[in-house]
Amino acid sequence: MYYFNLSGLRTFVVVIPFLLNTTRVVISGGPGTGKTSVIKMLEESGFFCFHEIIRSMTSNAKKEGNPEAFVSNPIVSVSNPAEFNEMILQGRIDQFKRLSEVKGRPAFYDRGIPDVLAYMDFFGQSYEDHFVSACKTHLYDTVFLLPPWKEIYVSDNERFESFEEAVQVHEHLERTYRRFGYDIVMVPLTNVEERLAFILNRLKLQ
Repeated sequence: MYYFNLSGLRTFVVVIPFLLNTTRVVISGGPGTGKTSVIKMLEESGFFCFHEIIRSMTSNAKKEGNPEAFVSNPIVSVSNPAEFNEMILQGRIDQFKRLSEVKGRPAFYDRGIPDVLAYMDFFGQSYEDHFVSACKTHLYDTVFLLPPWKEIYVSDNERFESFEEAVQVHEHLERTYRRFGYDIVMVPLTNVEERLAFILNRLKLQ
């Protein structure tokens, strides 16, 4: 806090560090690209991260359906895919609006709103205009995209795509973000420490 005199009056000005530089940063990528490891290291380094919504929703969807029916992403396996997509969309919009929780620091998002459209395009699903409007009205400042990396690709209980499908997801993600005018930053195929350094250097955070 500091003050200055104006016509004999003492005026106080409060300065909040980083507040004017608060930025929304998306970390996206197809399945198995190492995205989760990057997010985890960002958190361990003291940065604020909004977690991916789809994994917890996947677990809940599996409990409600027949586990044997899950041969791909639950977006096409749940009883009501449209409702499932709507929940993902609203969840990501809520995360976007919760920037006040960050208290002036950069906020990292594990996937952004355009990811919803990219996955729906991948599965050939139609969507209403408000899905597109959400992408146009909730704009992030920077988007980092992790490309497919066959050497580290593994499946797990919430990941159903083959590596070939993961490559297609990546293509849809890149196409969708560019559709909304983003200048995507590709993260190099290297260890997680170097990826973190690349991201922070690009954002001038170190």
